Amino acid sequence: MAAEGAAVEAGSGPDQSPLVSVTFQRDPARKQKYLESEPKALGITQIGLSVFQISVVSVFMARGLDHVSVEIPFIIASLLVIIAGSVAIAAQNLHLPTLKACLGMQIVACGASLFNMIHTVIKLEDHRYRCWYYDEEDLGTLNFTTCKQVSDAYSHMDSESILVQAALVAISITLAAYCCKVVNCCSPAPKMPVITVQAPPAPH
Repeated sequence: MAAEGAAVEAGSGPDQSPLVSVTFQRDPARKQKYLESEPKALGITQIGLSVFQISVVSVFMARGLDHVSVEIPFIIASLLVIIAGSVAIAAQNLHLPTLKACLGMQIVACGASLFNMIHTVIKLEDHRYRCWYYDEEDLGTLNFTTCKQVSDAYSHMDSESILVQAALVAISITLAAYCCKVVNCCSPAPKMPVITVQAPPAPH
């Protein structure tokens, strides 16, 4: 219920209504703040970057450069980010349950992107020692050279993946912050004063 105060400007009868009344109501335009975050652009970016990451991992698995069991959690986490991006785009209708779902999915997406970032850092450290099993006499052979080139390329891809995951974390935090402002998850909904002026009664 909105808090309400009223002031009487004229008239002395007890049955007369106040000529000027002030009420405090929820801001009807507060949901529009979500659109300030450009959810369509950020949601499409989330989807595009996640699809790119899944494609890269799938290529490496198809070439036998990655183990399927190792990359399955990475792919699942990326799919969660894709779902979060889709919900962010759908929340443009400013339907409150959809905005709440968007907030929840962006929190999940942030956690998923952090998981993928840590996962990639661990892989990056592991691939640095991939070619160390060669003996000293094999260091100049074609096999070692090829292994070193593949390992370097893999390291570059992992470094790029870390940057992508950092960008996805930033996007998720941004969308979650705007959703939080709309659904008022951290504080009560702000209220704005509404002044109503009524015409004085006609004299008899």
